[in-house]
Amino acid sequence: MRIELLSPAEMGEADKRAIEAGPFDGIGLMHNAGAAIAREVLARYPAAGPVHVLCGPGNNGGDGYVVARLLAESGAAVSLWASGPPRAGSDAAIAAAECPLEPLPLADFSAAPGSIVVDALYGAGLSKPLDGEAARAVERVAGLGLPVVAVDLPSGISGDSGRATGPAFYAELTVTFARKKPGHLLMPGRGHCGEVVVADIGIGDAVIGGLQVRTFENGPALWLTALPVPDVDTHKYRRGHVGVFSGGPASTGAARLSALAAARSGAGAVTVLSPANALMVNAAHLTSIMLRKIDDTAELEAFLAERRPSALVLGPGFGVGEKARDFALAVLGAQGGVEGLVLDADGLTAFRQQPDLLFAAAAPKDGPALVLTPHDGEFARLFPDLATDEVLSKPERARKAAARCHGIVIAKGPDTVIAAPDGRAAINANGAPWLATAGSGDVLAGLVAGLLAQGMPAFEAACAAVWMHAEAGSHFGPGLIAEDLPLALVPVLRALIAEP
Repeated sequence: MRIELLSPAEMGEADKRAIEAGPFDGIGLMHNAGAAIAREVLARYPAAGPVHVLCGPGNNGGDGYVVARLLAESGAAVSLWASGPPRAGSDAAIAAAECPLEPLPLADFSAAPGSIVVDALYGAGLSKPLDGEAARAVERVAGLGLPVVAVDLPSGISGDSGRATGPAFYAELTVTFARKKPGHLLMPGRGHCGEVVVADIGIGDAVIGGLQVRTFENGPALWLTALPVPDVDTHKYRRGHVGVFSGGPASTGAARLSALAAARSGAGAVTVLSPANALMVNAAHLTSIMLRKIDDTAELEAFLAERRPSALVLGPGFGVGEKARDFALAVLGAQGGVEGLVLDADGLTAFRQQPDLLFAAAAPKDGPALVLTPHDGEFARLFPDLATDEVLSKPERARKAAARCHGIVIAKGPDTVIAAPDGRAAINANGAPWLATAGSGDVLAGLVAGLLAQGMPAFEAACAAVWMHAEAGSHFGPGLIAEDLPLALVPVLRALIAEP
């Protein structure tokens, strides 16, 4: 799996470097791209009616001229519609000159039901909303319900952010080149792309490797080598110990969900850290998971010193206030042994008035790693300026937040982004709608902590947890509730560990 995601600017640089390295020049790469698209159209729509190829004036349109020529040579009925001529001397102009079809004005575009549309108007590089004749073409295609094959990215969708700032095509199939773009995975772009095929057009891995890409598609290829697998001579404390803070007697379930997920992840020992008034409630529901009374920072510090947990979870069902802040700061200030703190739910909201207090505590490089798991509302409480900055893409917001908090940020949603302070970011693509259920986030927090406790680096642990959480939700499917998720993780983990 090729996991790098290229921004439109990085893709342009990759094109330039590939042309310099050879063997393909610019028109050669364009011929390869057009051929890949034409093959997909012919394979998927062998009995389709007329094909309408819509071409813009840039390189995306140049790909379209190649597609139109090749489809016509194959015997397909092709109509070519152009929004304007390519720039003289450009590769797109060469492709247009090679195409025997006479382009019709896009302003006159019309089609009948049963047609296929190839969208080669603007692709990933468009930085402004579609308007005029292009916007009208989108409306006509949508009104007729015609299947669309998009070249690189559906026109109207930002390759950087996935945003649709105006009209945009909905494609059944998107054919992109060399690598995906962030806009293929970020919402709403992901919903506009349909199936995404990445075509090899002659831009080699060495070219991509030279770009020092910092954005990735989240998946096992990104972190599998760091996934902890126990040795034959291991014992439970070598597999890590997780502590999960519980709320009061009426709010204990969330902590137990986190604790069970940490245990299922492979952590050798898990302890629920409960206030005295909730001990009996927790005890009635726990079997393999241990229980400890923690009512104040003195008891917490004693637990850290005696039992040396590797990672802790604070927030699920805990309550918002000074106690949450004190406990979080005590963990971040712990010396020796604690690998990380996962701050979720109430643990995040507790710092909404004093986020800098949390960020300063996480700053020392030799301290525990901080992992934040905010949904959009929680993100806005800690990073209000970033949340309201409409220029930034979701990965850019998450990167800036990670740098500010000196920790890993899991910006949750259907397009969850995981970002590290060093600028790495991963976009998750296997999100499942079944995970939109109460308690799902508590399970994710416990899963992150369980992997951290076993020695997995914080960024990789966060990425792995997000992917496994989503995969478990997809495998379970309809009817999923949060209580199902820890057990649903088992086949996912089994398959990962079995991978060569």
